[in-house]
Amino acid sequence: MKFYNIFIKYRLPLGILSLALAIFVNYSSGFWPSLALYIIAVLCIFTHFFIGPLRLIQEYLEGGDFEGAEKILNGIKYPGLLYKPIRAVYFTLKGNIAMSKQDFDSAEKHMKKSLELGLPMKEAEGANKLQLGMMAMQKGNMKEGESLIRSAIRLGIPDKESYALAYLQMCQIMMQKREFRSAKDFFKKAKAQKPTTDQVVDQIKQIEKYISRMPG
Repeated sequence: MKFYNIFIKYRLPLGILSLALAIFVNYSSGFWPSLALYIIAVLCIFTHFFIGPLRLIQEYLEGGDFEGAEKILNGIKYPGLLYKPIRAVYFTLKGNIAMSKQDFDSAEKHMKKSLELGLPMKEAEGANKLQLGMMAMQKGNMKEGESLIRSAIRLGIPDKESYALAYLQMCQIMMQKREFRSAKDFFKKAKAQKPTTDQVVDQIKQIEKYISRMPG
């Protein structure tokens, strides 16, 4: 994996060097001896501009290095050249980094752009819609928030922690709408996920104080 990451990081200069060598060999010895160098050059340059370093960025994010991920992400000078599904992931990553910096306006803009382009996996689309739904709720737009979170649950979400968070958000929406039976059902679903994240566990503890007193 380290070799692959090194290749991702340096493939553009490697591609340019290979192209220069291919032209030199082609001029001095003919086309066929230079063919392998042409192929390497095309592969390196094509993958740099059309696929980008997203695998490397994901590794930084998984390691919690948001600054490193942002630095590489900002190094993508021509995101419009990225293959469309890859471009959608690019805007998702931009949105996630903006969320980590609490720049919610930028996060919303990037995630909506990602959805417009079309993400390659339904679970990724679900995760985006969950984030957008929670941001809508923070702005007081409960109707939009509910619609987005319901859509996220239908599409699927990548992990149990996110499912628990989605169900808790729905529980709170139902509580505000005074649909107490539905609120209790969503709360049970959230607990059934057995989340371990401190934020989600604390939220469950807070809601649990009130849920048993509700009618229905």
